[in-house]
Amino acid sequence: MNKYFKSIGLIFITLLTFSSCKEQNVEKEKEIVAVDVSAEKEAVAAVMKNYKDAVQNLTTEGTKELFTNEATVFESGGSEGTYENYESHHLGPELKAFDSFTFSDYKIDVKIDLPYAFTTETYIFTIGLKANEEKGREARNIKKKGVATSDLKKIDGQWKITKTHSSSRDVRNASH
Repeated sequence: MNKYFKSIGLIFITLLTFSSCKEQNVEKEKEIVAVDVSAEKEAVAAVMKNYKDAVQNLTTEGTKELFTNEATVFESGGSEGTYENYESHHLGPELKAFDSFTFSDYKIDVKIDLPYAFTTETYIFTIGLKANEEKGREARNIKKKGVATSDLKKIDGQWKITKTHSSSRDVRNASH
């Protein structure tokens, strides 16, 4: 009988120890989850603003740091590959053909699901396209309605774009 009570006592102490450890782990997890979501949304929006501002300034300078090395870009139904490829073969050369690039009616929605964030941007963009005699093109303005979705990941305390997709269409008149 004495061995029986010792066994029950040992089991009881073991259960208390595991229960106590589990409560401490739960408290630690709660500490990790406590996040200022508003500040995280602002930080994500700042990354997207930095990218938008660079494009409006007709440069890609400083944009590579906003993306992960393996980030992928999709634009108007096509895959552009990595951001590095997109920057060197598409965006960079394209910006050189522009006199201006401006965004208007810009809105951004940010969702945080740590360590990820998801954005949806809507806007109207107006491009001042330079004339190109070789291509027989006169200078003109292009105005489009656009939308972009991007996935970001917080890496070493910094938000980085991992995937972005944008598309656009002609701006329709209000009478249609």
